[in-house]
Formats: sequence, structure tokens, C-alpha cells
Amino acid sequence: MTELSYLSAGELSSIGTPMLWAVTIVGVLALLVLDFLVTRRPHEVSMKEALGWSAFYIALPLAFGGWVWWRYGSQQGVEYLTGYLVEKSLSIDNLFVFMLLLAAFAVPAALAQRALLFGITGALVLRAVFIAVGAAALQTLDFAFLIFAIILIVTAAKLLRDAISGHEQQVDISKMRSVRLLRKFMPVVDEYHGTKMIVRLDGRRALTPLALVVVALLATDIVFAVDSVPAVFGITEDPYLVFATNAFALLGLRALYFVLQAALSRLVHLSYGLAVILAFIGVKLGLHWAHGIWPAVPEIPTLASLGVIVGVLVVVTLTSLRATRDVTPGDHRIGTGH
Repeated sequence: MTELSYLSAGELSSIGTPMLWAVTIVGVLALLVLDFLVTRRPHEVSMKEALGWSAFYIALPLAFGGWVWWRYGSQQGVEYLTGYLVEKSLSIDNLFVFMLLLAAFAVPAALAQRALLFGITGALVLRAVFIAVGAAALQTLDFAFLIFAIILIVTAAKLLRDAISGHEQQVDISKMRSVRLLRKFMPVVDEYHGTKMIVRLDGRRALTPLALVVVALLATDIVFAVDSVPAVFGITEDPYLVFATNAFALLGLRALYFVLQAALSRLVHLSYGLAVILAFIGVKLGLHWAHGIWPAVPEIPTLASLGVIVGVLVVVTLTSLRATRDVTPGDHRIGTGH
């Protein structure tokens, strides 16, 4: 079944009617509230619990993609599924940094999922802001696609350079600007106090280490949003689909973290794969921009993009597992390009 796309005030075509936007935002907020209720009592996450929630957060976006395909046609369906796959791949890179931050701050296992949930909530808000800015840029700037293309290609080059040089991401809490800034304004206690982020110390309010963790996670979210949003705009120009793919990819991170915690360290070639994917989408955006000026310039179909992205992810996963087949999960040092 197909339906005419809803046109906003600008020139971007979108399936996102006001009602669909409202229902989607309410649904995302409801899922966030559910996650906060689940994590209200600090506890260590069992593999059974993590697998159950991960299955739910994979089945839900896939079912939504099926509905988009049925309701609006194969073009929108493929764009959504491709965008979701790109965002999910990039979100796994987020998990590398989240893991490093939780380890650097010595976050107790019982508080890990609450810290992650605050980070994910902040990421959703930041992505919404970046998506709004990106959509406005596409509506008003003729060269916005070229800017997005340059951002992705530069990011891909950095990822590739760091991967080839063997650069390993490390976290030095004392050098983090966000942490130093907070310490200037408020004292920080040494011990965690459950899920509290502010406590009273000698009659004064003081931050707990959990507050520092949350701020550090939010600071890293800004970096990831810079390449994540342009990447999905390279797949679809529909702001609604861009938001939906980002939201679904991020909502499942809390549970996915605990499922992949041991396996993440074995994905040693992930940075290479993400570099190829970002560079590919950058080229796709550049061709799309050029096609608008010189119609003879070819464009890369979304279905072809889906094939390339799936192929790259399969290859780097297989080569990573082969390269670390003799390494005990968790022993390999974590490296990432961000």
C-alpha cells in the first residue's frame, strides 16, 4: 500500500504527519519511562534479562519497519531498514566508549544500567536537536548535502587512521573538561550513593560519581551525533524516518550492552567497517548533491546501499572473530576510532 508523503512547510518530503509524529514521540517516551521503572531498583543484569529486553528492542523496530513498508511502500521501507542498520552499527561503537567510561569511573555493576539509561536519554534529546538542525539545513542550504558528505568522509578518514595506527581509546577522568567544570562548581563525594546524583555533605549539596558519569556520557553523545545524523540523512531525506531510526537504535542499547559486553572486545575490525560505511555514505551524499546540479551524475540507489552496508558488517564481523579466535572474551583491549 502506498500513500502520498506528507509535505511540511519546507521542501522535504516526509511520511511523518502530525499525528504520526505525536504517536511516535509518545511511544518513545513511554518506552523510556518503562526502562526507568525497570531500573528503579539497582541490580546486576542477568544474561536472561538482557537477552529478553534485547529481543524486544530488536523485534519492535523490525515490526515497525514492516509496517512502514506495508503502509508507505518499498522505497520508504528500504530507507527505514537501511537507516536503522546504519544507526545500530554506529550505536555499537557508542557501546565501546560507554564501556570505557563505566570502567574508568568504576561504576558498580548494579548501577551500570541506570547510568546507561541516562546516557541514552541524553543521546535521544541531542539526536532530536541535530535532526531538526539537519532538516532545516537541507531545506535552506543548497550545499547542505555536500557539507554532510565532507563530515562523513573526514570522520571515516579519522576512524581508518586510528584503526591502522592501532590507536586505542582511553579515558582519563582528570582530563575530561566536563568533569573538571563540574568540580569547579560543586564538591564531589568519593563514593556512590545508589541512584542518587546529589547528596548533602556537611550541610552542602555535593555531586556523586554517578552525576559525573552521566555528564561524561552526555558529552560523548554530542560527538557521536555529529556523524550519526548526517549518516542517516545520507540514506533518507525524511526527517521522520531519520528520527525513528535513531530512536529505535538507541532505545535498545541498555540491554544490548550487557549482551555484548564480553563479545565487544572481539570486534577488533569494527572501526574499519564503520570507516568504510561512513565513507560510502559520504560519497553517496556527494553524488546526490552533484546530481542536483549536473543531472548526468549518477546516484547510488538505497537498495544498493543496504547491500553494501550488510556486506561490510558481515565481513568485519567474520574477520574480527577469526582474528580473535584464540582470545578469551574480555581479554582483548578495547579499541575504537572515536
